[in-house]
Amino acid sequence: MINGTLMQYFEWYLPADGSLWKQLAEKAQTLSESGITALWLPPAYKDANGAGGVGYAIYDLYDLGEFNQKGCVATKYGTRDEYLAAIKACQKAGIDVYADIVLNHKTGADEPETLNAYECTGFNRDQISPHKSTITAWTRFTFPGRGGKYSDFIWNAKHFDGVDWDNTAHKNSIYLLEGKSWEENVDEENGNYDYLMGADLDFGNEEVLEELKKWGKWYYDTTGVNGFRLDAVKHIKSEFYRDWVPAMSAHAGKELFTVGEYWHHNLNALKEYLAETGYCLSLFDVPLHYNFHRASCDPDGFDLRRLFDNTLVACDPMHAVTFVDNHDTQPDQALCSFVAEWFKPLAYAMILLRESGYPCVFYGDYYGIPTHGVKPVGKPLTNMLSLRRTHAYGKQHEYFDDFRCVGFTREGNPDNSETGLACIISSGSATSKRMYVGTQHAGQKFFDATWNVRRIITIDNTGHADFPVNAKSVSVWIPI
Repeated sequence: MINGTLMQYFEWYLPADGSLWKQLAEKAQTLSESGITALWLPPAYKDANGAGGVGYAIYDLYDLGEFNQKGCVATKYGTRDEYLAAIKACQKAGIDVYADIVLNHKTGADEPETLNAYECTGFNRDQISPHKSTITAWTRFTFPGRGGKYSDFIWNAKHFDGVDWDNTAHKNSIYLLEGKSWEENVDEENGNYDYLMGADLDFGNEEVLEELKKWGKWYYDTTGVNGFRLDAVKHIKSEFYRDWVPAMSAHAGKELFTVGEYWHHNLNALKEYLAETGYCLSLFDVPLHYNFHRASCDPDGFDLRRLFDNTLVACDPMHAVTFVDNHDTQPDQALCSFVAEWFKPLAYAMILLRESGYPCVFYGDYYGIPTHGVKPVGKPLTNMLSLRRTHAYGKQHEYFDDFRCVGFTREGNPDNSETGLACIISSGSATSKRMYVGTQHAGQKFFDATWNVRRIITIDNTGHADFPVNAKSVSVWIPI
């Protein structure tokens, strides 16, 4: 068995030149050889912002870069044919592909409608004016550029429960449409966090539910993806994905791996959502990301022994997708909490080399973010990917026993003494830690595969050794 490693294959500020799908097709084999086994691709459908749209301001779910809509045919990433070719190239190289699914809202409607609505008077969605207003809202989606191909479904006001723009008053506010109510079983932030942006889908409407199931089956049949990344799940009632995810797997005749984005620092919110959805999907380990961020920003004050406290991977590793950063946490984004450069190699060691969780590597860490002067993590990251593929196997022993220095070991496969490792990180001064790697390694010489510490150590006859690490650094010791 080879360790699975996911990669998020985009960052927010990629050039809007329609080249990503072609680039991916060319690099698929190289990515596979580097240790990547699955890719999460950005939303592939037409954005209301046209060719410049990242993909989360959804206009037409059926337009994968095929129709002249919103001022372009291709999306920011390329055409439909290029997207499908990139998926096939990845799968041929042994890489699974997960599609980014954005169902919470729609934007860029083709026609407005005159409606009655109630204005929310603050950030709390439950604080609603008792006075009804007549507004003009962009809620009618006819997709004239597609002309009914693939689906003749027309979206209108009855399919939404809220909007954020009154075109008559030219006013930006949150409006609850008459006869509607916010969904239950959503995140409790802002009182009720059903509404996020745009025209908010009404997941209590049977026509909406049927159309989204129909679309999901069409999308799978069209693309042949291996799974899904679900956007903004905390804004959608949990019952929807509890039904939709199994329905997609049933249609495919196999399990489609699915991970949801439930952005919350509180572990309990993630645990409750998993239970409410019947554990049919995994979630990104947001609390772990914030632990990494705090550790990187406050090396003198953060206790490394607490690095995995209150994280999803610690309490439910089978449903945890671990990550260091993503497109939302990168510089100048609303959730910016970018892990400091010095700590990146340490954080990646903690998700790539341990036995628990499904790690996700960020495109911006692998390739850099040129628009913001962020350089690739480089050799430390590519080395970790290689070590995950070749050495990170076997029983794990943890040494989270020091405020400024922690480590763990993997014994390796019993039938292969060349596998196994000892990982140690320090947020303070240079130090060492005595750790056990297994008696099968007794007498073996180990070296630091990061080349941060240039020396050779020998494992004693009890399977122990003192493993050094430099100041504010990581070392990964493996058999010679």
